[in-house]
Amino acid sequence: MSSGPLTGLTVVEFAGLGPGPYAAMLLADMGATVIRIERPDAQPASPTAISQRGRAQRYAADLKNPQDLAHVRSLVRTADALIEGFRPGTMERLGLGPDVLSKENPRLVYGRVTGWGQTGPLKSTAGHDINFIAVTGALGAIGPRDRPVLPLNLIGDFAGGSMFLVAGMLAALMAAQRTGQGQVVDAAMCDGVISLMTAIHEQVADGQWTETRESNLFDGGLPHYRNYECADGKHISIGPLEEPFYVRLCEAIGLVPPPQRDDPSHWPALRASFEQIFKTRTRDEWATLLESGDHCLSPVLGISEAPRHPHLAARGSFIDVDGVVQAGPVPRFSRDAAPPRAGVRDPVPIAHAMAATAAG
Repeated sequence: MSSGPLTGLTVVEFAGLGPGPYAAMLLADMGATVIRIERPDAQPASPTAISQRGRAQRYAADLKNPQDLAHVRSLVRTADALIEGFRPGTMERLGLGPDVLSKENPRLVYGRVTGWGQTGPLKSTAGHDINFIAVTGALGAIGPRDRPVLPLNLIGDFAGGSMFLVAGMLAALMAAQRTGQGQVVDAAMCDGVISLMTAIHEQVADGQWTETRESNLFDGGLPHYRNYECADGKHISIGPLEEPFYVRLCEAIGLVPPPQRDDPSHWPALRASFEQIFKTRTRDEWATLLESGDHCLSPVLGISEAPRHPHLAARGSFIDVDGVVQAGPVPRFSRDAAPPRAGVRDPVPIAHAMAATAAG
């Protein structure tokens, strides 16, 4: 039985926060053997540390200790890939930079994920998701007119960071198989966010996007692409961009004939009509009435409600690992599907583990 399309691939992960562990989790979900290197004082991983699932081994290592450092380098020497998310220069100071490790393992794919990237005047400056998305224009485009709104730490950390790191590493691994030569993958969250905004940049280039929030296609400007409050104070989302779906929604809620929607001068009145109508029923009443048809209407669910949504439940989108509800492995593979592995929780001192391996 297959255990994932990346079976046979070994990745050494240097423990960090956010994008690095999540990227390593995705690779583990796809079958890679992920070995996590922790600090000497690392504690056992809790079942709620979802992003640490699937690790084949966890080693505690003092990277300033020559013996531990030598053991770590021996692991990397036989690995296919490495993931680290420290500030630029940190791994080099430890003697674990790509110039050193690639001499010992020429086919090594060296994955680096940071907010600012490995070059540029801010490369060594502290920052978080909010900072990385702020300078790209993404944060300034999200929210109501009076202020930008932080869209969780999804765009910078995980979409702009983890996803581009995984994509880049997979591409580099394919190249290494073909050429025998590895390379460094520099995944900067700010770069990733800019790439994610490609569709918005197209609208900017076409003169179809303005800098005023709630004035554009996907920022809440369209009356028929936004959220509306319902009778119970909860919300539904609508998005019938195409004419047939717009007509169908309007007819279903009693807006007949469907109001003209192409002229922005009509948007305030249309928005007011939607606001009035959707407050006549509860969120779940609207979902029961219209979600299953081609109306482009969905309930805005809370995090705890999402696993119970009939569609997500039917697909098994959420799973239970050690009593903790979490996302199942994605994407899905027709032949190489693999169940998620809970992973090793207790970090083992690397010197002890290597000595036992040598003795065995």
